[in-house]
Amino acid sequence: MKRNTTAKSTSVTPAPNGKASAADASGGAQVFAVLARIETLWSSLGPVGQRIADFIVKNPREVVHMSVSEVAERTGSSEGSIVGLCKNLGATGFQQIKIALAQEIVRPVQFIHEDLDPQDAADAVIRKIFQSNVQTLHDTQATLDAGAMERAVKLLREAERIEIYGIGSSATIAEDAHYRMLRIGLNAKVVVDSHVQAISASLTDSRVAVLTISHSGSTHETVTATRLAKEAGASTVCITNFGKSPIQAFADVLLFTMARETNFRTEAMTSRLAQLAIIDVLIACLALSDYDTSVRTLRQTFDVLSLKRY
Repeated sequence: MKRNTTAKSTSVTPAPNGKASAADASGGAQVFAVLARIETLWSSLGPVGQRIADFIVKNPREVVHMSVSEVAERTGSSEGSIVGLCKNLGATGFQQIKIALAQEIVRPVQFIHEDLDPQDAADAVIRKIFQSNVQTLHDTQATLDAGAMERAVKLLREAERIEIYGIGSSATIAEDAHYRMLRIGLNAKVVVDSHVQAISASLTDSRVAVLTISHSGSTHETVTATRLAKEAGASTVCITNFGKSPIQAFADVLLFTMARETNFRTEAMTSRLAQLAIIDVLIACLALSDYDTSVRTLRQTFDVLSLKRY
């Protein structure tokens, strides 16, 4: 089969630490030169694997921004087939392949922020990052569905207990949501340990609502916890970035961010601002849905917190 080789590269752009390799978030084996590996293994792959491999080779810059579900749809394959190819390439999964791909095709400075140039002075850095953040908030506002927000408020208000899940950079957002729900008198708990998430989710039922926060919607731990909660009968609300992702199959309500976040960066930047903005809206709507109770509880908790101040 004749294939487009214009996107191929056997050289690897150094990562920020100077090494031409990438490790996944779980600390798995390092993977590098993804495009060269595909070239070497292509003839040994089956028809589906070759179709996926061709798509990656022809569209590497696009792939680093895509979820496993989106690649599956574009290639007419399954998520399992994509993960299988990734393992054939020596990776633990699709996320690690994206990180390694990005190191081949992206300038090192873009790991800090994709709009920056190495020679940028402080004023340029301030302007570019603030513009990026403001744009993310505008885009998320335009994307956020008021009907979905109303359904999320209804599910959370009707639940006897709310569980909030987040891993990695989303864990701090989950903890903020938990704190703010407590301030308005909701019975909520936050779980940011993956093992405890799985146990807690499996013990939920129809009286529980789960709020999951995951930028990619593809993090194995949070997808698993959300699936377990859904199977146990809980209502599920997910805050995730716009686009297809595995977690959406287990969400009763989806609240989308629109953050131009590249998945090869290990820590989210603009996505956290978008998530926090959605949490702001969600808490405000929850408070307004039971105004008197919320105001009374806010006053009570304010008095309690005043003891912590000089």
